Amino acid sequence: MIWIPVAQQQKLPRLVLPRVYGFPPNRETLGGTAYLIVENDGNTLIDAPFWTDTTQDWLRAQGGVQRLILTHRGAIARVREIQHTFNCEVIIHEQEAYLLPQVTVTPFNHHLAIGETLEILWTPGHSPGSACVYWSCQGGVLFTGRHLLPTPTGELAPIKTATTFHWPRQLRSVEALKAFCRQKCLSYLCPGANIGFLRGTLAIANAQAVLQGLSVDNLLSNKF
Repeated sequence: MIWIPVAQQQKLPRLVLPRVYGFPPNRETLGGTAYLIVENDGNTLIDAPFWTDTTQDWLRAQGGVQRLILTHRGAIARVREIQHTFNCEVIIHEQEAYLLPQVTVTPFNHHLAIGETLEILWTPGHSPGSACVYWSCQGGVLFTGRHLLPTPTGELAPIKTATTFHWPRQLRSVEALKAFCRQKCLSYLCPGANIGFLRGTLAIANAQAVLQGLSVDNLLSNKF
């Protein structure tokens, strides 16, 4: 488990973009970063933040949580408590829904559209049910979960680790994600971990160029 100082865990989320907040790294999800999207028709939590009274009070002050989207199995933490507190919908890919037997979930397959602004795209590889979330506001924002992460040099890439489910499939998912986003406006990327490598920011600008510049051929020799 990644150790994160208690003082850091108690920090409030900070504004990343208008109506988008980023939470401090969550030690229960190995340093994962959760996000909250604030909208008039209900707020969306992406992945699980560190669950404290401070977190709950802050979320209530923003209007609560209508839905929680989990981008991969490693982002599961205190989901039952989150659903109990806010009576929110929990959305997770069907291949990982079994990991939440005591939670009422909404499973999805390849793609799920939510209202007029949100879409979830299945991007397997990091885990069987890994997914990315696209939000059409603010010029287009892509929340990449652990599918694409900052590297020590501050670049964005899929990263092969000892727990990667299927590396070739993850690279194929990169191509699928690039094709999906070519049809969209895309201004920012918000990764779900390794935020420290971004040196003070939680959003990567010039997102379309960054994403389309990823070369799967080069990534086959990824050493990160």
